[in-house]
Amino acid sequence: MSGALLLAAVSLVLALFGLLTGVMAWRTRHNEQVLRRLSGGSSLTAEAARGRSSHWLARRMRRAGVTDMRRWLLCFGVAALVMGGLGARLGGALGALGAVVLALAGGHVLLNVLYQRRLKRMIRQMPNFLDQVVRSLHSGRTLGDAIAQSVNASDDPLREVFSLANNHVQLGISLPEALQEVAELYDVEELHVFSLGVAVNHRYGGNTTDLLENIIKVIHEREKLSRQLRAMTGETRLSALVLALLPVSLGAYILLTNPGYLMNMWLDSSGRWLLLTSLGLQVLGCYTLWRMLKSV
Repeated sequence: MSGALLLAAVSLVLALFGLLTGVMAWRTRHNEQVLRRLSGGSSLTAEAARGRSSHWLARRMRRAGVTDMRRWLLCFGVAALVMGGLGARLGGALGALGAVVLALAGGHVLLNVLYQRRLKRMIRQMPNFLDQVVRSLHSGRTLGDAIAQSVNASDDPLREVFSLANNHVQLGISLPEALQEVAELYDVEELHVFSLGVAVNHRYGGNTTDLLENIIKVIHEREKLSRQLRAMTGETRLSALVLALLPVSLGAYILLTNPGYLMNMWLDSSGRWLLLTSLGLQVLGCYTLWRMLKSV
């Protein structure tokens, strides 16, 4: 009975969370549509444009490229409820809680994977985009006009990034501040370097063309070094992947071929603690391997 009550409470919390985030997403979308129809002269509009994506969940989904926030949250809520029901059926209240935590961790990992894929595409598109900006500057255009023209010729996701910067400029924010806010929103180091260079050039002057060409060289060198590092650490990453997946695969194989072996352990109090301890050690080991790979 307590397990059913816990599952009902978790389901109610997830439903309220989904309803709240859906309402916030609808209001954010409505505010963006209103801001597009406003003129770009007032400081109030500029401040509203800066605070459009202040919510952490909206920022994470925007980084990951999730356009329909309500549908994504609905699918995630349904998946969490299904996993919670399966966990309650297999392991009671503790199983339901573990399944919901696993669903939350899965959503976090999925957003990170989508963001990393978009981040790699952004970095690959940056040199060509900056090269088009340099050519526009050579033809006599200003930096803002050159960026606006290059946005139309670029592809997503970089076009979305600089389109947002152009919208900020049209709403009354200066170009360096708009680039800095976009760089903070998407958390791309190359965009931080670009916004910092534009800010220094805007304040102290200098040759913008040489600045952009140096940024292009830096991006190419970083990408070259990153590929060399991945090639040199390929064996280490493969070993870490095998060490992380081997215990999980072995446990899944035993559960499929001889489920009574693990179920007898789960029904016993000491065996249950052994299984939970091994699961915790497996999670700790995967996290440790991930941190070691991040430090390479």
